[in-house]
Amino acid sequence: MLYPDYTETGYVYHVAPITDLDKILKKGIKYDDKNTYLSKYLEFHKYIDSFKPDYIPDWVIREKAVFSSMNFHNNHCWHSHTVIMTVKINPDKCWIANENLANKLYEPFILKDTIGFECAYDYLKLNGESTLRDYWDTSVSFNDNLEIRKDKEAGYDAEVLIFHDISPEDIKPLFIVSDHHIMSIEQWNDFFSRGTKNGNR
Repeated sequence: MLYPDYTETGYVYHVAPITDLDKILKKGIKYDDKNTYLSKYLEFHKYIDSFKPDYIPDWVIREKAVFSSMNFHNNHCWHSHTVIMTVKINPDKCWIANENLANKLYEPFILKDTIGFECAYDYLKLNGESTLRDYWDTSVSFNDNLEIRKDKEAGYDAEVLIFHDISPEDIKPLFIVSDHHIMSIEQWNDFFSRGTKNGNR
């Protein structure tokens, strides 16, 4: 894995667009405080929540989660112009699920009503419920996962659903992802400091 494990650090990893970083460092992180929440994810979260079994605790509501990761593989594909940060969590208020299963349905869900993509609607009708039953059936509490480590199983891309706000003092930026490389915060500041002295990047 790419970064130190939670058992060593007590932190999980959160990724956000650099356009959100100033607000994050000043006000922390809430589940609905990003522009993309309404435009890209809310209806998808509601769709997944609609298949949540009764035995999953009432407080586990994907629609109201801040999303983070236990870790990343060395070959992880990063989005440009994002920041990777550590966040401190209350493990009693977190849940673990397999993001790979949710991702199988995201594009069909978004495109289901788009002309020329009618197969997306049919795919959801055929596969949506069974995939999301599997998503919830393979999910566990954060604390239980520390015992069984589903996040270390092949094919299980563990997303951490955090059900509390994260305050600024519990957030530490680690890396900035640019178009062509990833730089630590120190490297980024050094690079652009040299650019101000030389007149260019």
